Amino acid sequence: MNSRERILTALDKKQPDRVPIFELYINEPNIVDLARTIAPDEVKIQAGRDKFGSESVEVMDLYCLLIERLDIDATCTNFSIGITDIGGEKGRDKYGTYYLLSEHGEPTPVDGPIKNMDDLDGFDMISKLEESDFSTVQYVIEKVGKEKAHFVSITDPFKVSWRRRGGMQNLLMDYIQNPEMAHRLACIATDFDKVAVDMIIKSGADVITMPGDLAGEDTTIMSPTHFREYIKPYHKEIVDYVHDKGLKIIKHSDGNLWPILDDLVEVGFDGLHPIQPQCMDIGEVKEYLAGKVCILGNIDCRDLLVNGTVEEVEETVKQTIEKAAPGGGYIITSSNSIHPGVKTENYLAMVEAVHKYGH
Repeated sequence: MNSRERILTALDKKQPDRVPIFELYINEPNIVDLARTIAPDEVKIQAGRDKFGSESVEVMDLYCLLIERLDIDATCTNFSIGITDIGGEKGRDKYGTYYLLSEHGEPTPVDGPIKNMDDLDGFDMISKLEESDFSTVQYVIEKVGKEKAHFVSITDPFKVSWRRRGGMQNLLMDYIQNPEMAHRLACIATDFDKVAVDMIIKSGADVITMPGDLAGEDTTIMSPTHFREYIKPYHKEIVDYVHDKGLKIIKHSDGNLWPILDDLVEVGFDGLHPIQPQCMDIGEVKEYLAGKVCILGNIDCRDLLVNGTVEEVEETVKQTIEKAAPGGGYIITSSNSIHPGVKTENYLAMVEAVHKYGH
């Protein structure tokens, strides 16, 4: 099997020749450090700090190099929402949301364009989508080629909505105080995501990812009742749309998803990522979901990949494969992303262990 076949076989809940491996996101400093370790002559740039805007071509070239040299089975890219730096660690996207760059490099929404119902009249996101927003997606897919699988992210309509409201707390209050606004925003977000899917398909992608956390480590962020009213129908609309176009789609959410796990399966997602080890046991999840949905993730990037030893990483990968891989329907990734706290040697040990034990 080539990498693309391996990924798609797992997403079909079948058994590939070995456990596929990919990452939802690798931060720029990690890309540069990993490339410097495995191909020092190829690195002509210094790792930049996290910033607003897209990665440079030089960084994307190093990312593609990592995919090839480490035999990673898939790429994952995002389209641009046009965040520009307006100074003072602040940025603004072209849809009117303002962000503050956190100490961890995460653009955190602090103000949005939708304050009340009147602001929804004539509010249009779709017309602002441009072909150039997908230039990074197109560049990576063309450079790496179709032997690999290619994941491209669209943002969960829940997250699109709370970004436009300037913060999650505002949208959660709408669920109680202003249901009409919540549903209208969800419709706007869903229509936006569907047009983004159309543009992603033109780039040659294989799988859509839908990031956007729905849970913390104890339980879901919103009640399961509110999830079923305000989020699940829009998930279903997007999943059906993606399937009608012939692509796969996976859902990313950290946290304890047990209260809505059956709902996510009913929606029809092909995969669930990342099965956070602090609150979801990969063996229990695999036993419960076997034959229903592909599971992705579970290698702890909060503790193990940050503070663990190479030997501990190898042993964890081996045990995780033993629990999650039999019968197929498993893709190994970290429990979120490869962020600046992850040790380079630990990520390389993770990749090596997958190739060693994954057959």
